[in-house]
Amino acid sequence: MARQKVDAAEVRAAVLGVGEWLRDPGLPVPGRGELGAAVKGTARALAGSAPGHSVEVRVPPFVAVQCIEGPRHTRGNPPNVVETDARTWLLLATGLLGFEDAVRAGVVSASGTRAGEIAGWLPIVPLSAKSDPAAG
Repeated sequence: MARQKVDAAEVRAAVLGVGEWLRDPGLPVPGRGELGAAVKGTARALAGSAPGHSVEVRVPPFVAVQCIEGPRHTRGNPPNVVETDARTWLLLATGLLGFEDAVRAGVVSASGTRAGEIAGWLPIVPLSAKSDPAAG
């Protein structure tokens, strides 16, 4: 399957659209379309900047992508998997949460010897912890 081309401006706009919610979990959860655009865009951007098939990143129900150079996996469960929920993924993708912190907290499942390599490709769209739109 061919990888979809990612428009960096669209991905950034989608992330900025959910940025306040990422900074303040007390705010209402964004709509499914808005949330999905940010999750899919950042995951596909990761796959575009770290092409390969050795690690699968899953953010159900929105997206699963393969990334990081290495052996291609074709059958059954891949040996290197990172899985999390949409909010946690976006916190990782924006740099508001560190990968190792997320794994230690149990909000990211990282299995396989190469799963942690995605940390080197994060953040994808850096945001500041401040609420100031000019800071993000």
